[in-house]
Amino acid sequence: MHSLLRKDFLWGGATAANQYEGAWDVDGKGPSISDMCTNGSRTTPKRVTAAFEEDVLYPSREAADFYHHYKEDIALAAEMGFRVFRMSVNWTRIFPAGTEEAPNEAGLAFYDKVFDELKKYDIEPLVTISHYEIPYGLVEKYNGWYDREVER
Repeated sequence: MHSLLRKDFLWGGATAANQYEGAWDVDGKGPSISDMCTNGSRTTPKRVTAAFEEDVLYPSREAADFYHHYKEDIALAAEMGFRVFRMSVNWTRIFPAGTEEAPNEAGLAFYDKVFDELKKYDIEPLVTISHYEIPYGLVEKYNGWYDREVER
């Protein structure tokens, strides 16, 4: 594949933490707005719930479970010849409620392991900071983006 592309072409894949990571309540991660969003269909709209509802699917909570399978997934990306891996950092894995003074060390350690694994295969990470997963704590405290205090 690479012989058909310019040398500087970024062949790779893209993910979004809220759709891919899963492990929504592991190692100190706090709930995000995505974690509180139910599944929807053509006939049933998605909902954001204030509390977990039994027997309702919350797809972002499990997702593809990259959190527990990142080594396998990155090996597959390498097998496909990926040179770049676009990913987002899940805000609530680093700052669980969005108001902490210090980051969640377990969350930082997870991303360190992901970056090390990418480096092992010579895959460049291309990181976005937020992919629509504002901490639910900021929704409860400030009504999300409606309050300009969240921008600080």
